[in-house]
Amino acid sequence: MNVMFLFVVAAVVVVLLFISIVNRYRRCPSDKILVIYGSKSNKSSARCVHGGGAFVWPIIEDYAYLSLTPISIDANLTNALSKQNIRVDVPSRFTVGISTEPECMNAAAERLLGLTASQIQELARDILFGQLRLVIATMSIEELNNDRDKFLESISANVEVELKKIGLRLINVNVTDIKDESGYIEALGREAAAKAINEAKVRVAEQDKVGEIGKAEAMRETRVRTAEANAVAVQGENQAKVEIANSDAIRREAEAEAGRKATAAERVQQAKAQQEAYAAEREAEEARAERERSTQTANILVPQEIEKRRRIIEAEAEAEKVRVNAKGEADAIFAKMEAEAKGIYEVLIKQAAGYDKMVQAAGGDANKAYMLLLLEKLPELVKTQVEAVKGINIDHVTVWDSGNSADGKGSTANFVSGLMKSVPPLNELFDQAGLNLPAYLASKQTKAEPEQPASEEA
Repeated sequence: MNVMFLFVVAAVVVVLLFISIVNRYRRCPSDKILVIYGSKSNKSSARCVHGGGAFVWPIIEDYAYLSLTPISIDANLTNALSKQNIRVDVPSRFTVGISTEPECMNAAAERLLGLTASQIQELARDILFGQLRLVIATMSIEELNNDRDKFLESISANVEVELKKIGLRLINVNVTDIKDESGYIEALGREAAAKAINEAKVRVAEQDKVGEIGKAEAMRETRVRTAEANAVAVQGENQAKVEIANSDAIRREAEAEAGRKATAAERVQQAKAQQEAYAAEREAEEARAERERSTQTANILVPQEIEKRRRIIEAEAEAEKVRVNAKGEADAIFAKMEAEAKGIYEVLIKQAAGYDKMVQAAGGDANKAYMLLLLEKLPELVKTQVEAVKGINIDHVTVWDSGNSADGKGSTANFVSGLMKSVPPLNELFDQAGLNLPAYLASKQTKAEPEQPASEEA
């Protein structure tokens, strides 16, 4: 009895253990990711399973699910700054979801597990706004408006990288109409519409031209056939005339219709030509204004700048000329003075050498040498004394004689004697020079002039 009881208890325990083990095996739906956490058997903090199932150890492990349902996010970006510094509004809608790549699933398990769909949506919206502003800042308005494929590719490339960091992937992006606060995009639309209208008008005119050409060919064919009919209608002239009249009527009607179409086409072309003329005149006025500005600049600023540079160059040239002239004059004066000094120096050297030889010839007596020099100059001194009274015209001198003469000399004789005495005698010249007249000259002078006292000869 006891054995049976133990057997039943063991069987119940085994069954319960089996049931608990079976209950810990979790299958993962296709629209979810099974995240098993608790035990860290590998480098990742959780084990992610997509599709299939996995055993969850009781007590040491637990599990949770991440939904793969796409999340739609409205990203109505406003006042985004483009490459041209123009602020634009970019209403867009992004569709994101948790990625099933192994690395992205682990990142989602680490960062999104436990968050609600709205919380994941807000987190993704912040990332999308930042990357969307970054992409718009690298593109111009024309690229945003015209090249939508490039815009979407740039958004996908930038957003995908940032979303992978939190385990998300970009499924779809849809950008609606882009607007700017300055009206630049609207102006581009009007420009494109006007261009399309003008191209349509050109195509209409081309078709009118084709119609006119076809009509002219039809008229030519009519004339040819009419001529042929006239040629073969010898037997039925009246019938031919009727056909000719009918043909003329058709021709006139066709010509009237062609004239009407030609007039309409001409008016269209005139209107287009006038529009182009207005545009050309506007461009011409702008070019003329620019040319006037350039002319004013060239007439006022450029001559003043040239005059300023010319004056600077002239002043520098004048200063250089003055410096060169001053240096030349200084060099010339220095050379002249140096030459004069050399000449004087040579004269003095020669005179000194001559005086030295003269002193040596005089036996070393300097006084005798000076006497020799004076003797050499004696003829010139005598000549000078004679020249002093040489030019006196005696015929024009009137002397009144009172008759009271002494020593038998008349007034005329005394006048001539006094005139000769006014010339300094040689002995006085020698005295002034600090020398003594030679004895033979002094004795002769004493004999020639006995009337002078001895004190004067001394």
